[in-house]
Amino acid sequence: MPQSTLPKDRFDDLPDSGRVGAHRAENPHMRGWVVLLWAALATIVLIVLGIFATLIASGRIELAPAPEPTVVETPAVEGVVDTTYDVLILNATGESGLATQLKDDVVAAGWDSDAVLASEAGSDDFPETTVYYLDAADEAAAVGLADVIGGARVEQSDVYQPSVEGEKQLTIVIGVDSTGAGASPSATPTP
Repeated sequence: MPQSTLPKDRFDDLPDSGRVGAHRAENPHMRGWVVLLWAALATIVLIVLGIFATLIASGRIELAPAPEPTVVETPAVEGVVDTTYDVLILNATGESGLATQLKDDVVAAGWDSDAVLASEAGSDDFPETTVYYLDAADEAAAVGLADVIGGARVEQSDVYQPSVEGEKQLTIVIGVDSTGAGASPSATPTP
């Protein structure tokens, strides 16, 4: 064999160890099943993290749930029958004569007949009988009037303004729940 014409270096004088190409050999400590186990474990971790991230992004899981709001009980306003208020009664049902009947009940409770006006409303499908009042100071009188007519919902609204500025007015809108068709079976008296 011809001798190499390359210059000599420090690696030319090393003793022959008999291990040619040993640096390319497979690591004897690394087994195939260990690699498979690590790959399976990494796959499972990535899938679980992906599902968890999707649930958080879609809002199905909350990491820090919002604190529940504290409910402050407002004391119920005690009803007061105050006959100094004018009362407007609007029949918002399809049944005629309810406003006049309710006017008779209000007058019988102490209101002056001239202070109570009964009329038909512009609609005939109002769901629930409601007593409306204008200012917060009128709420006790509205609750008292609701009690006089046998119970009704009470709501503050500026929709029904008094005809004369400075007057105090309460408005009753009769709903379908006060008619024979809308009354619940428990409200119907039994003979």
